[in-house]
Amino acid sequence: MELPIPADPATAGVPRDNLAALLRGKRLMVPVDGVAPERIRDTFTARRGARIHSALDIMAPRGTPVLSADAGRVFKVRSNNLGGLTVYAIDAEERFVYYYAHLERYAKGLAEGQALQPGDVIGYVGTTGNAPPNAPHLHFQLLLYRGNGRWWDGDPLNPHPYLVRAGRLRTGS
Repeated sequence: MELPIPADPATAGVPRDNLAALLRGKRLMVPVDGVAPERIRDTFTARRGARIHSALDIMAPRGTPVLSADAGRVFKVRSNNLGGLTVYAIDAEERFVYYYAHLERYAKGLAEGQALQPGDVIGYVGTTGNAPPNAPHLHFQLLLYRGNGRWWDGDPLNPHPYLVRAGRLRTGS
């Protein structure tokens, strides 16, 4: 299934027809160590009360390394009531934001502006925020960045079709 295209992706300087091609070309890695793409259930359109989830929940044992899905940099490191310990990363071209939530803890030394390569550890699977305490998972969201500094406010895109590589720690990370 291809991604639902937002109403106006031109806000990020990405022509509407090119979004799927750009994401396919990235060959995104599953952002949890040891998880293969075929093991991920597509929860993007699942209901969460009155709202649509707009993200994937990737189930894994507590403490499993959470990995950068793409090359780029750490954009923001935050904590909030819903996502708990979170990381926002931005791709190298500053077109897409990746949101990693419910982390148990951050990777040692993780800092805003830090360069990332696929497979770099950014944190560990947990249940912080509003995650059920008996269901450790990574809440992973892909956003089309609008280029306006509002890292949290992009148009959600379904990452499921574009996660093509199994999660694997990068050597030396």
